[in-house]
Amino acid sequence: MKRLFILATILFGVFLTGCTRIESGTVGLRVDMSRQIQGVELQPGSWNQTLIGSVLEFQVRSIPTGWENLRPQTADNSTLKDFDINIIYEVNPASVSELWTNQSRSFHTYEHGDWMLMRNYMSQALNSATAKAVRKYKALEVADRRSDIEKDVHDILMDMLKEEKLEKALTVSQVRVTNATPADDIVASANAAVRAQNDLRTKQIEVDIAKQEAIRIQTLNSNSQAIPYMNAMAQMEIAKAIREGKVNTVVIPQDFKGLVNVK
Repeated sequence: MKRLFILATILFGVFLTGCTRIESGTVGLRVDMSRQIQGVELQPGSWNQTLIGSVLEFQVRSIPTGWENLRPQTADNSTLKDFDINIIYEVNPASVSELWTNQSRSFHTYEHGDWMLMRNYMSQALNSATAKAVRKYKALEVADRRSDIEKDVHDILMDMLKEEKLEKALTVSQVRVTNATPADDIVASANAAVRAQNDLRTKQIEVDIAKQEAIRIQTLNSNSQAIPYMNAMAQMEIAKAIREGKVNTVVIPQDFKGLVNVK
């Protein structure tokens, strides 16, 4: 019994060291002794022996890729100073074998023990889609139209996948524009235009005030009572200043013809 237990333990250890488990979010493919790919995908959670042949693992969920410091052109032929964009795409688990065997190996990347199917391909497609999407908007509109650009990039990518007959194998689940900065000269021109508009409004207000004042004076001059009215207003201002103690005054009769010595 003891020998049987030892033998069973050894066999179990060999089994564990000669097997690999397909992790969640990945799909495996078996490579046989002749280095041929078996067509059936190995599903997450399954244990697969590696004593004979080997097993490749492929990430199929939430695969990220993106670009930083892109400089696409806008509708007004301006080149953006900086543009950053990222996407997340998914791989249909049932398409892993087809993608691995039929697509160029240069389309895939290898990271942390897993293959990222079509990651290089999606990166290049994203670059092209970004250029097309940004081209629809003017430089100063890009930052405010991020959500529209994200939708445009998604739609362009899906159209590209459809043209390549990959729409059932790959799906773009998320697009995020993280930075959109116009060129410095565009920003400077926009600021100068705003200042000019503000100056124009200020001058227009001054002109309107002058016009209204001219109309007021013209109206008063056309009225026979204008001079008495203006005299009355002047006397009112004088009286107000006297009451507030702002001037020293001497009250004399209106018909006084003598001399007054004020010290």
